[in-house]
This record gives sequence, structure tokens and C-alpha cells, in this order.
Amino acid sequence: MKRSLSLLLIAGAISLSAQGQVGPNVTSWLQNTTISNTTYGGPVNVQLVQYSANYVYISTNCIPEYSIGPWPGNPNSASPQNIVCEFPRNPVQNTGAPVYTGGGPIGLWSNGVGIFNPEDAFHWNSSTSTWAMGVGTPYNTTWNRNALVFEGPGFDTCLGHPQQQGMYHNHVNPRCLYNAADSTHHSPIIGYALDGFPIYGAYGYASTTSASGPIKRMRSSYILTTDTTRTGGPTASAYPLGDCCEDYIYTSGAGDLDAHNGRFCYTPDYPNGTYAYFVTIDSALNPVFPFVLGPSYYGVVGSTNNHITPVGPDTTYTGTTNVSQVQNRTIKYIIAPNPVQDYAYIYMDAANMNNVSASLLDMEGRVVRKMWDMQPSIGYALDMSDLPGGMYILSFESGGVRVSDKIIKK
Repeated sequence: MKRSLSLLLIAGAISLSAQGQVGPNVTSWLQNTTISNTTYGGPVNVQLVQYSANYVYISTNCIPEYSIGPWPGNPNSASPQNIVCEFPRNPVQNTGAPVYTGGGPIGLWSNGVGIFNPEDAFHWNSSTSTWAMGVGTPYNTTWNRNALVFEGPGFDTCLGHPQQQGMYHNHVNPRCLYNAADSTHHSPIIGYALDGFPIYGAYGYASTTSASGPIKRMRSSYILTTDTTRTGGPTASAYPLGDCCEDYIYTSGAGDLDAHNGRFCYTPDYPNGTYAYFVTIDSALNPVFPFVLGPSYYGVVGSTNNHITPVGPDTTYTGTTNVSQVQNRTIKYIIAPNPVQDYAYIYMDAANMNNVSASLLDMEGRVVRKMWDMQPSIGYALDMSDLPGGMYILSFESGGVRVSDKIIKK
């Protein structure tokens, strides 16, 4: 099967007033028409990009091209979602009452996977002194559980997991989507929030006045409180500081980003300037609160319904762009354990090439497993639990470079 995915990145103006003018919010999506995920079913990445003068409509199954799972302790399984999300093409700042990010997708990554807010959908019920399910409970009106703390142990190696309806999503930095260890280049657009503003990876220009200059890791301005008293909430002795999202206090000037976890700046994709969100991580690449978006959107949100019917007339975007990247010309990795009982864990070295694909072949040369877009400094789980015992060949390839190794299945 021919692999026909195109990373569609075209620099464009911040103001897109005519339907014929396409910019990053139309072109920054990983589209796919041929590849399906045999484990979770359905085509991967984004299936369709449509746009009108005012909106972009993204059709997706929320299944990425790269390998996902397992999710320790999570009884849910990922499944195709067949949703359509709407993004304003001409985003504007919300100057009215804040619109808080609620349950469900608050945006999409560029591969069509859902972006969720920092909460895990449980809030503190002071009348019963227990945690209660509360999807969409506004941040700062009660005590909401931190998804990284309570659900993080069940994230896969790409830091995602499925919810009850099967929607695979990330609350935090999607580290399999781009090279989060590359601190020498401006991060790419890796998604859009529902208010239409772009979401970048962890690195941007230090300057806010030009699309050039030194690169730095964007720092959150949320600080973990030292106040152990949670009025009307759980005790800090039972639930340490950091367990609740409200334990983090926005402190202007403490970092590079505002209360929404973004800032106005100039980027390679928006040389005339734009407001943009950035995912936040620390120097060890660990997620830092509020992870993607702050508790509320910066811009005006058109619709939070993820089953939108596009309002015509609409144009289907079919353009492609070849994106050349400077890459290391080596593929370095560690496989353990070997021999393997069920899962082989693959760690891609930090000095690796980007976007490595892997094929597991049996001794008759048949491809029995496939993994895409493996990035430096990331660990991946290769499920071999249902394969018969014997010898296999794991072949890695990127940019014309190919290496292979033997794996023994007990």
C-alpha cells in the first residue's frame, strides 16, 4: 500500500478574509486517505479538510498514524470517532466573560487527535467529601483533579489515552507528534484550539517582536501554591498540592506565557504576528501545568460541538507541500527485553533522525506490525503478545537510511 500522507505547512497571513486564500489553519493538517489502523479500526490522522470564508472543518477519527497503547489500568479502548470540528479562520480575542475549556475536545492536534483540558472530569463534592464526576465543571468554581496526576500512570508512551466513548486524546504534550527534544528550532504548529488560534510545540522565538532570533523553551506562568488550605476542598494531607488544577496560581511575569498559556508573537507560519498557544514542558521534557491551554480560551469560540455540519459553500483542500527538514543521518535505538514475552519496548535515542518508520517482519518476509513517525527521545511499545514464537526482523527507515535488528519472541 502506498503511503500518501503530506504534512501541509504553508506560511500565510494572519487575516484570511477570502475563501480562496488558504493559510496555516487550512494547510497545517496531516491528511490521510489510504492508511488504516488495523488494531483500532478506521483511517488514521485527518480524513478531510474543508473550508469556507470564515471556518475550517476538520473530519477525523481521532486515531493517529503512530503506535498507541497500552494504557495500564484504563479499561477503555480507542475506537474511530467520525467527528467534525469547526475552527474560525479569522480568530479574534474574546473581550467578554471568559469561556472556560470544558469536557471533551477543546481543539485538535494536527493529526486529528483530540486535545483535552488539564482536568480528568472529577471535581470535589464538598457536601459528601468525595470526588464526583463533573464533565465541564468550570475551572476555579470548585476543586478539579489534575489529569496528569490521576490519569498519567495510564497514559501510553505518546502521553495519550482513550476516554469512555473511545476517543483517543492528550491532556499534555503529544510527544510522538513532533520532536519535543529539538530546542534549536522553532516548534511547528501541532494543532489548533477551537477558538481558531494555533498551538505550537514547546519552543518559540525569545523575541515577541520578530520571526527570528534565539529560540527558547516557553515557560508557563502558573506557580504551585504553598497554601495547604483548600477552602471547601480536599485536605492537602490526603491529596498533596498539585493534585488539583486550582493548586496552580497564575502569576503574571513568572514565565513567558499568559493566563491562557499563550502570547502574541511572530512565528515562521505567521510572519505578520498572531496570538498562539504553546505546550509547556520542563527541561527534562516533562509536562508542566496547564500543559496546553489555560483554564479559558483566549479567543471567541464558535462551537464546541464536535459533530458539526459544514455551512457551505465549502472547498475541499487537496493541496500538498513537500517539507524538507535537516535531520541527523543516523538511526539509534534500544530494544528491551529481547527475547520478548509480550511487549518489546523501543527507545529512540535523542541523537536520532526524525519521523522514523518501523516494520516487523516474520522469517518469510511478511510485515506483521508497522509503526510510523517515531521521534527522538521517545519510548514506544511494540505489541507482540499475539504473535507465534520465533525470530523476527525489526527494520527502521527514515530519509533513505535503513537499519534492522533481530527480535526473538518466546
